[in-house]
Parts: sequence; structure tokens; C-alpha cells
Amino acid sequence: QVQLVESGGGLVQTGGSLRLSCAASGLTFSTFAMGWFRQAPGKERETVATIIWGSGSKYYADSVMGRFTISGDNAKNTVYLQMNNLKPEDTAVYYCGARITVYSSFDNWGPGTQVTVSS
Repeated sequence: QVQLVESGGGLVQTGGSLRLSCAASGLTFSTFAMGWFRQAPGKERETVATIIWGSGSKYYADSVMGRFTISGDNAKNTVYLQMNNLKPEDTAVYYCGARITVYSSFDNWGPGTQVTVSS
């Protein structure tokens, strides 16, 4: 069974930075892709950034482009999200997700970590 655990959330002022980490366990092989998603109160979960390990292809939501950077180590099934120049609208619960194979979707999730940006 795949387990994902996030860490690194917290409270930060506008303009500050945080680095989120996520490690996946329970696998004997690398995942196809991993990513970060977030859900603010009263809103649907949205994709923040994803990375496909084999091609190195990265996706960023328009709202975080140029401010957030996704990286990681596919051999360790570990993914990071460096968040700079944080804004109050970035406040949300951030979830790590894993797409195990090319035939699956992002259907494995961590419990989430709270990120709060004060104005």
C-alpha cells in the first residue's frame, strides 16, 4: 500500500518562502509522476505543480508560475515544492499526490499540510 507523507507547512508572512517535502513509501519502484495540489476553504482541490519523472516534464498552475518550483528524486519517490513570494491567496491545505503508472491517475494522496500566508 502506497503511503505519502507531507511536511514543511506552516504560517508565513506575505512575500515569505516555504519548502514542502513529500515522501512516498510502500513502493519497490519509482512512480510515474508526483505532484502538489491544494484546497482552500470552500474551493475545489486544484493542481499546483506536477512532475513526470521519465521525461522531466513539469506543469505549473498559472497562479504559481515563476514563484513555485517542483523538484525531487524519483529513485526515492520524494518530491519537493519550493514556494517563494507567497501570497495570502496561496493559503490552503497542500496535498502530495502520486501517479503510480502511466495508466493510472493521481489517486494516491497524503494527509495534507496546512500553509497559511498572513497579509
